[in-house]
Amino acid sequence: MIQASNVTLRLGKKALFEDVNIKFTEGNCYGLIGANGAGKSTFLKILNGQIEPTKGEIIITPGQRLSFLQQDHFKYDEYEVLDTVIMGNKRLYDIMKEKEQIYAKEDFTEEDGIRASELEGEFASMDGWEAEANAASLLNGLGIDTELHYKKMSELNGNEKVKVLLAQALFGNPDILLLDEPTNHLDLDAIRWLEEFLINFDNTVIVVSHDRYFLNKVCTHIADIDYGKIQLYAGNYDFWYESSQLMIRQMKESNKKKEEKIKELQEFIQRFSANASKSKQATSRKRALEKIQLDDIRPSSRKYPYIDFRPSREIGNEVLTVEGISKTIDGVKVLDNISFIVGHDDKIAFVGPNTLATTTLFRILSGELEPDEGYYKWGVTTTMSYFPKDNTELFSGDETIVEFLMPFSPEKDVTYVRGFMGRMLFAGEEGTKKVNVLSGGERVRVMLSKMMLTGANVLILDEPTNHLDMESITSLNNGLIKFPGVLLFTSQDHQFVQTTANRIMEITPNGLIDKITTYDEYLDSDEMARKRQVMQYSIEQETDN
Repeated sequence: MIQASNVTLRLGKKALFEDVNIKFTEGNCYGLIGANGAGKSTFLKILNGQIEPTKGEIIITPGQRLSFLQQDHFKYDEYEVLDTVIMGNKRLYDIMKEKEQIYAKEDFTEEDGIRASELEGEFASMDGWEAEANAASLLNGLGIDTELHYKKMSELNGNEKVKVLLAQALFGNPDILLLDEPTNHLDLDAIRWLEEFLINFDNTVIVVSHDRYFLNKVCTHIADIDYGKIQLYAGNYDFWYESSQLMIRQMKESNKKKEEKIKELQEFIQRFSANASKSKQATSRKRALEKIQLDDIRPSSRKYPYIDFRPSREIGNEVLTVEGISKTIDGVKVLDNISFIVGHDDKIAFVGPNTLATTTLFRILSGELEPDEGYYKWGVTTTMSYFPKDNTELFSGDETIVEFLMPFSPEKDVTYVRGFMGRMLFAGEEGTKKVNVLSGGERVRVMLSKMMLTGANVLILDEPTNHLDMESITSLNNGLIKFPGVLLFTSQDHQFVQTTANRIMEITPNGLIDKITTYDEYLDSDEMARKRQVMQYSIEQETDN
């Protein structure tokens, strides 16, 4: 059990949390949600002791071990991957290293023998003999191949490091597990493995995530942060949403009835207060009026951008033809003879672990890269807008948001652009921000603003949900569902893909899989075939080596 008791955190004059009291108990998985800036990650840091609250305390059941997902991807660069995972249980790792030092001594004393015996007993009680096997199992489940287990962390790429740090947090069956955005940078297989792990995890989990499908899958409770308070709801994310909306509706209906009663009482009092025969009744109604209290319905701190893509012209029947495209990058053939035709009603999600192939294809179709072989042809009625996964170069200048967006606006009027920006949560002076100081979520909203202003009828989006909060993801999701043009996109957000796409493509080592189906149907029908393809590819690679 972990509990926050009267926790307050002040940042200057602002109170981020005010007298928070909440208890997280064993056997439950809590999804911690709230608008950007509400303090989700900060609250996790208070729980794990990284931040001291201004007032109050965190209470943990004595003897219980807390583990959390490290955010510093370079912290363990000098250590081997397997050791990094085992460090998730610090006491066990310390015992292992002390044992190694004792047994490495040339002048092994009697005191050393006694100490070694004590360590061996504690080591066995902590299931130490299975530590390496358990660590390897976690790594393999998350997609870190055995050949990487004894490499230094510095030799791994960013996504691999994320998986290792996640394995570290999960290692050793912690009593309390804190996870901040654990699905970021994970591929589909790793996310599904993590979902099953958490569903079967018997202890306490508190997780921050913007992935609605993930929260629905693993959470037994939702802890909602709003205006410095945390309200606990039983059930998953969808249940929280329905419950919170129902509660607001009920409060509004209750207030409406109370307001009608107040008006009725006021009219009676006004009419008969001067009437001697009715004075007692008027006095009685005054008392009744004083007792009526309207429910305080405080507006949520959540803000939803207004995302609505409206093409400037209707798209024709001929949209896109891709024929035999191949591309090699750094000696690796990323695309190999890719061919497909896009129709005017297609909303195509590119899925699967080979994200480099999808990004490369999108860059070719947007004109950023030239294919080594093959060609593509856009229809004469198409206008295309591209959302790149890496937008760093686009935001390297020192112009303001208004200046950045003006060239893409059909009306060269600052007032028009500012009005448009207000809908995307850049109200007032926010529009004067320099683009090179924007946060990741702000950059995404600027990119989406640019795409809306262009009025394109074909949108190519490479991981547009990265860096967005739940409210912005929901708005983008709804905007793309309504979009009457053609979509080519990729996203790790399961619900986003399931509700938007009507056609699924996956670039595999054995070619392109192309299905007119929903995402869930694709996973159900083709998952085993896909895994066999990957396995066969791995066998062929090992044979070649």
